[in-house]
Amino acid sequence: MEIRNKAPRITLFNLKTVQMRTFHLTWMAFFLCFFGWFGIAPLMPLVRADLGLSKADIGNTIIASVAITVLVRLLIGPLCDRIGPRKTYTGLLVFGSLPVMLIGLADSYETFLLARLAIGAIGASFVITQYHASMMFAPNVVGTANATTAGWGNLGGGVTQMAMPAILAVILGFGVTEAMGWRLAMIVPGVMMLAMAVLYWKFTTDCPDGNFGDMRKGGALKPEDDHAGARKGMLAAMRDVRVWALFVVYGACFGVELTINNIAAIYFFDRFELSLQTAGLIAGLFGLMNIFARTLGGVFSDRFAAKSGLSGRVRFLFFAMFVEGIALIAFSQMDALLIAVVMMIVFSLFVQMSEGATFGIVPFVNRKALGAVAGIVGAGGNAGAVAAGFLFASESLSYQQGLMYLGGAVVLCSFAALVVRFSPETIAAEKARFEQAERDRHGYASPIAAE
Repeated sequence: MEIRNKAPRITLFNLKTVQMRTFHLTWMAFFLCFFGWFGIAPLMPLVRADLGLSKADIGNTIIASVAITVLVRLLIGPLCDRIGPRKTYTGLLVFGSLPVMLIGLADSYETFLLARLAIGAIGASFVITQYHASMMFAPNVVGTANATTAGWGNLGGGVTQMAMPAILAVILGFGVTEAMGWRLAMIVPGVMMLAMAVLYWKFTTDCPDGNFGDMRKGGALKPEDDHAGARKGMLAAMRDVRVWALFVVYGACFGVELTINNIAAIYFFDRFELSLQTAGLIAGLFGLMNIFARTLGGVFSDRFAAKSGLSGRVRFLFFAMFVEGIALIAFSQMDALLIAVVMMIVFSLFVQMSEGATFGIVPFVNRKALGAVAGIVGAGGNAGAVAAGFLFASESLSYQQGLMYLGGAVVLCSFAALVVRFSPETIAAEKARFEQAERDRHGYASPIAAE
């Protein structure tokens, strides 16, 4: 669908426009979803002791935490097309908070596995974040907007590695046992998700001109933009080989990030014999790179587009992915703690730049089926995490070996980026949109705000 009044400029400290309010609320909502999604990861050494989990059990819970998200992401994109991102995000925050808070009731491997499976549904928040940002920002900055909202949201994966041990320490300070402490700690992210649901409902709209429901009633959205259009869009996206190429690519970058978020703390805890707090702090550095790294991927994608159009976006994505794979292989071979941390940071930089570059391309694949394309590509991230999870569930492979094999797979998957090509007509049309957005940028001052 064609949406009018998209912002051609990102003005971070201006909350008067609905575009910028949505920008900030999307990344905050995703941050809290990520916080709830991986809140249990840095506490796993305690959960392992409390529930008597084996390495295979832990690996299966890692797979469960990302497996369900594949399905939910496929469904959530078309749902955004149908009812709008505002309703979709609010509902996901409300219902997703329940398993986050209730995981503390788990008293066996089986119930803990089911809880992690249910929590995994909130990972679909990423698709809504990208969809909503794409609704609000023009082609000249959409790559940066998508990358920044997703990147700052992904910070939740790094902050939780540091914050959850600290929250646990506060709870233990009241004399609570460790077995009860990790259970009570998980209530905190669930409550924050509920609070965010209220803010999202009140201060955002589906697009700059209002909410989809009102726009359909007023005729601003055509019939093909309604339910039938969403179904047609999904079928068109599923038939497009470029969508599946990006599915593979995103599996090899975001899927890898999800995997590292799940295993980093326990990897450093076991391999380098660190304390839970120290392992969590080091693991958190990986996620904290999202402060700028994913945004950098979007910025470079937009810059390459300014010089070389859509093909420039594709070439940059391939480069970032290839370097990511090489850096991961190098990280897996590090035996000294300091060098391992340095290599992890380098690896993290290119993982997140690759993610930003991927969704610098997604809005241009099929404008009439943005939700479907974003949903399928986003699901690729979790499919990649599921596949990687089997490496770390195997009793015959060490975490170090799993990381090395995963790096080799990323190098191979980087070539899938080169499958993404665009017709001369699409290239010309997007070039015209980009140039118009650049002209609009200099005099931009949108008065539009949600009532």
